Amino acid sequence: MTYERQLISNGNPMEDIVGFSRAVRVGPYISIGGTAPVGPDGKTVGIGDVFQQTTQCFRIIEAALKQAGSGLQDLVRTRVILTDIDNWKQAIEARKAFCRDVRPVDTIMAVNRFVNPEWLVEIEADAVIAEWPS
Repeated sequence: MTYERQLISNGNPMEDIVGFSRAVRVGPYISIGGTAPVGPDGKTVGIGDVFQQTTQCFRIIEAALKQAGSGLQDLVRTRVILTDIDNWKQAIEARKAFCRDVRPVDTIMAVNRFVNPEWLVEIEADAVIAEWPS
């Protein structure tokens, strides 16, 4: 079986410069790369606020899933990446609003920093479209 590869973009100019996509769909599988808390104007949303930043990341993820013909209901994994692990509760409170019903598996981890020092969190996600023709 051969699947078409669909590249999902959100218009970030770095996509062409660096050579990445917001998400990639191959058949029923969708992978969403590290999603930063950036607004449509290219500026960081919720500076200093992990809850707001996590919410923005999930809004971007939700839009990418819709563009790929999917939705939050198809999430199977999320990865919450923080610059300060002590902020995990705030990030998870925001995550619950998007993931409570579908309950994907999750990993929470910390890194030293992101490319933009204003970013306190990035989120990665994977989805599988459950109703896929065989």
